[in-house]
Amino acid sequence: MREILLSILVAAIAYLLGCFSTGLTVSGAKGVDIRNRGSKNTGASNVLRVMGLKSGLITFAGDFLKAALACWIGSLILPGTTFGIARYGMMLAGLFAIIGHNWPVFYGFKGGKGVLVAGGAILAIQPVLLPFLALIFLACLLPTGMVSLGSVTMAAAYPLLTLGYCLLRGYAVQDLLICLVGSVIMAAMVIYMHRSNIQRIRDGKEYRFGRHGKQ
Repeated sequence: MREILLSILVAAIAYLLGCFSTGLTVSGAKGVDIRNRGSKNTGASNVLRVMGLKSGLITFAGDFLKAALACWIGSLILPGTTFGIARYGMMLAGLFAIIGHNWPVFYGFKGGKGVLVAGGAILAIQPVLLPFLALIFLACLLPTGMVSLGSVTMAAAYPLLTLGYCLLRGYAVQDLLICLVGSVIMAAMVIYMHRSNIQRIRDGKEYRFGRHGKQ
């Protein structure tokens, strides 16, 4: 019972941290509601596109770090093994931080797409995978200019990398399952939030950074 109550506490804290919108805070400081500009998304890519590099980088850092902070808090509240699972607290926090970011209660459940928040969670849970995911992202972004393509491809690759890494390291079955299930849920949320981008990619209408006329 105690572990269940602590799990609820971790989920609530992580969700509220995820609800903090760096993009809205940064744009609001300049008198802009980012939800009415560009793609109308609060994430770093739209802030970068609409407001420039500095604002985009601040949003990038804020979204990334809030998930890492949530996972750290999760590891403090649920340290060691919970329900026999070593990474349970961090994974639970990471997932709810993404949920809070994507569907923030304070902003009408309209938030970002969860890519950077997922990245912050991965930094806390499986940091060794980040360089590989970054390479996959860049391999898609650089030739096409499409952030969305890199994000979706990276999300799809994450569960596969997680499975390979867990098997290579000889994780216990319960730890392998929590990492694999968590990675699948993270990937599914990111891909789901990019469903309109996927359709625009299919139609050849997706926005490309640095390539005018490609909307």
